[in-house]
Amino acid sequence: MFSALAYTQTASNTAFGTQQDSIKKSLFIKQLGNGFLPTKYFNFDLRYLVKFNQHEGFRTGLGGVTNNTFSRKYRLNGYLVYGFADQRLKYSMGGGFRIAPKTNTWINLSYTDDLQETGSTKFLTDKRFFQFFEPRLLNIDLFHKHITKAISLEHRLFSKLLTETQFAVSKIEPTYNYSFYINDLSYNTYDLSALKIAFQWSPFSNFEYSEKGLKETKKRFPKFTLQYTKNFKDVFKSDFAFSKVDFRTIYQTGAKDNLASELILVSGIANGNTPLTHLYHAYPNNINKQQILQRFSVAGLNSFETMFFNEFFSDKFATIQFKQYLIPFEITERYKPQLVLITRYAIGTMKNIDRHLNMSFDTLNHGYTESGFEINKLLFGFGLSFTYRYGAYHLSQVEDNVALKFTFNVTL
Repeated sequence: MFSALAYTQTASNTAFGTQQDSIKKSLFIKQLGNGFLPTKYFNFDLRYLVKFNQHEGFRTGLGGVTNNTFSRKYRLNGYLVYGFADQRLKYSMGGGFRIAPKTNTWINLSYTDDLQETGSTKFLTDKRFFQFFEPRLLNIDLFHKHITKAISLEHRLFSKLLTETQFAVSKIEPTYNYSFYINDLSYNTYDLSALKIAFQWSPFSNFEYSEKGLKETKKRFPKFTLQYTKNFKDVFKSDFAFSKVDFRTIYQTGAKDNLASELILVSGIANGNTPLTHLYHAYPNNINKQQILQRFSVAGLNSFETMFFNEFFSDKFATIQFKQYLIPFEITERYKPQLVLITRYAIGTMKNIDRHLNMSFDTLNHGYTESGFEINKLLFGFGLSFTYRYGAYHLSQVEDNVALKFTFNVTL
C-alpha cells in the first residue's frame, strides 16, 4: 500500500512538473510572439534588434523593459540604437510607477532622441505592436528628428475603456529640405508643446481581472480609438498653435485563418498652423522608381501598395480598407495557401499648400482607389500580392498603376 501511495505521489508530482514546464514554455512562446525575450528581471524588446529604412540604412540596437519580478509597482524602460547610413545614435529612457493596480493607473516619464516618419500618426493607446518583419519600413525616406520630454498618465476608466493623457515638449528638425512659412517667417526647425488625450474602447470584448491585472480574454469587434492633440503656442517656447483629432475603428468577423472579413476606417483632421511633419499621409508603400521590377518589395499589412511615398499629404483625410479572407486551399494537411481580396479608398484635402516650402506633393481631393488580392502562406510564410490603381489618380503608364509584391505572415 505504501509503495502504491509513493508511486501515485511520484506520478502526480511528475505530471504537475510536466504541466508547469508546458505552461512556462507556452508563456515563453507568447512573450516571443509579443516581441519580448524574457529574462528574470528584464524583458529584451526584439523590435530594436535589426531594422532597415532609406534614411538610416541598417538600424540595430538593444532595448527592453523591467518585468513583474523586478517590481509590480515600478518599471524602467529604454533603448539604444545606431543607424549605419546616417551614422547617428538614437535612444530613449524612461520609467513609471503604478498608483492604482485595479485600474492599472501608471504615471510615466520619458526622454527620447530619435526619428519619426513625417505624416504618420501614433495613437497613445497602441502600446504594443510587434512584427518580426516590418515591410513598409524598408522604403520610408521622409523622417524628422525629434527630442521629446514627456509625462503621461495611463488609466482604465472601466474594463472596456482605456485612456492615456500625455504632455510632451519636442524639438523638431526635418532630415530633408523643408521650411514651414507662416507670419512672414520661415521655420527649418521648431519647438512644439502638445497635450494628447487618447481613448480606446472595446465595447464587445471580454475582460477578466487576475493577479497580473486586467486581461482581454475574448477579443471582439468593432474596436474604436479616438485621440485629441492640442499644441500650444508660447508654452515652453512652442512656435505654433494647432489641434488634431484622429479616429480609427476596426471591424472583423470570423477568424483570419479561415473565412473572415475585415474593415478598417481611419480619419484625421488638423486645424491651425500645422507643419508637414504633423500632417497626414495615407500610409503609402510604393517606391519612387521608374520600372515595375525596381519597385518589387514587400507589401504592408494596411498600406496603399500602389501609392508612391510622399505623393500625397492632407490636413483632413479618411481611408477605408476592406479585406475578405477566403477559406484556405487545403493542398496538404500543413500546406494551406489563402486568397485575400482587397479594396482600399482614400480621400483628403489640404489648405494653404504654399506654406510648405521645398516640397512637391498632390492632394486626395478626388478620391484614391486601389484593389487587388494576396495569396498568403505559399512558402515559409511568404506569399504574393497584386494591386491595381484606378479611378481619379490613375496614371498614364499602365505599369505605374501596378504593384506586385511579396507578403510575409508568421504567427506564433
